[in-house]
Amino acid sequence: MNKVIIRRLATDVPGLDSLLGGGLSESSFNIIAGTPGSGKTTLAHQIMFSLVKPDYRALFFTVLGEPTLKMLRYQQQFSFFDISKVNRSIRFVNLADDLLQGDYERVLARITKEVEDFAPRLIFVDSFRSIVQASAAQDGPSLHLFVQQLGQRMTSWQATTFMIGAYSMSETDSNPIFTVADGIIWMSQNLHRSSMVRKMQVIKMRGQSHTVGLHTFRINADGVKIFPRAIRPPETAGQATYRPFPDGKRISTGVPELDDMLDDGLPVGYSLLLVGPSGSGKTVLATKFLAEGARQGETGVIAAFEKSPSQLLSHRLDALVKTGQVGIIDTRALDLSIDETLHDLIAMIKNMQAKRVVIDSLSGFELALAPEFREDFRESLYRMISVLTAMGVTVLMTAELEDRYSDLRFSSYGNAFLADAIILQRYVEIAGQFRRVISVVKVRASAHSKDIRLFDIVDDEIRIGEPLFQYEGILSGRPTSLPRPDRGTRGEWQ
Repeated sequence: MNKVIIRRLATDVPGLDSLLGGGLSESSFNIIAGTPGSGKTTLAHQIMFSLVKPDYRALFFTVLGEPTLKMLRYQQQFSFFDISKVNRSIRFVNLADDLLQGDYERVLARITKEVEDFAPRLIFVDSFRSIVQASAAQDGPSLHLFVQQLGQRMTSWQATTFMIGAYSMSETDSNPIFTVADGIIWMSQNLHRSSMVRKMQVIKMRGQSHTVGLHTFRINADGVKIFPRAIRPPETAGQATYRPFPDGKRISTGVPELDDMLDDGLPVGYSLLLVGPSGSGKTVLATKFLAEGARQGETGVIAAFEKSPSQLLSHRLDALVKTGQVGIIDTRALDLSIDETLHDLIAMIKNMQAKRVVIDSLSGFELALAPEFREDFRESLYRMISVLTAMGVTVLMTAELEDRYSDLRFSSYGNAFLADAIILQRYVEIAGQFRRVISVVKVRASAHSKDIRLFDIVDDEIRIGEPLFQYEGILSGRPTSLPRPDRGTRGEWQ
């Protein structure tokens, strides 16, 4: 017996084909279900307009939902809607009169006639649940029998079928339609405080490996756009779970003294967490990191969560952006999801073939997320860093860290485990003044300096001074009798 090959239909809905495992199975029986207003009809129209051609036509049955003309009036606002395909490649049929005057048999007969007359390859029924509710008090075949008959006929028609309806998740266990369906796509929207969050789940997709879990999506002028949960590709046979940096290659941070503290730079493909209190120089160092990459012919990307692009850009970074050596993702809009941000990051990294990525900052990133996504921020952040480093890029993340002077911490909210390397910036009190100090806390699988060193920032340049191991009281924040160092040029330690 020869193996049957089922053709996949690419919907071209952003993110959907990836979730489905390559597209929809041709001639399959699918359900698009979910809560009212979650975008079911919009998704159905988007799939339909993408797939139809003069020789690949669609029938769209409407039942007791909104009138066809009203539905089309609003669907025409989306960019995917092509009025030239209506009544040529797409025919809309209203079943309301048949359902109100008859029963399941009458509805089935009308559907059969329209299908035989138009010979569609795609069939949509919106809302299928309306048939169930309207027929509950009427005599006639049971719902189960009706679904069986409809399914059998659709199989013989060789059409790919979609039933659209507003169902609750509890109905998936008791409703026979969910049993016979080949594919089930579930859509929902939830109001979490003042944020509206939409999610999609592929519950079932026979014969193909679909992506499980809940995935964020948005509806904009182009229709539905899905942001699949990014997961680092599994290790292939023979590869270790943890892979050291390739060939021992390291890159410069743009500050020679800091490179020395890191034992000749940062390993390629590492994630670096740069933590410190407000004003300690995190963004300046992140800018140096990108500028050094550009100097060596490596493009970079920065995602800004705290400052607008105009506030963020120094003269150096502004020049790099204008020449296309650095790309900026402005993520100041609220109600983000990590997967949505990662989607934009990956797209820009691939487009620019970037080697360095800066996330400034994790603290601002968390605040920009919709409240629902803050609950699993650490888990989502772990996935994001894993995906980025698996692409071979080197990631620098900044994080705000309250300086309590007597309380030494290396990250906020326990995020230190995310990073392959950690650099800590702090303030200390010396001779009646606050001074900045910098230290390397860890570099995974590599030696590094244990020194705590003074540093200063002058004209967007970082000047690192000598180690302070010979002085007591620096870490505890206690005042010392250390004299103010002599200076040559302003900001340079002698």
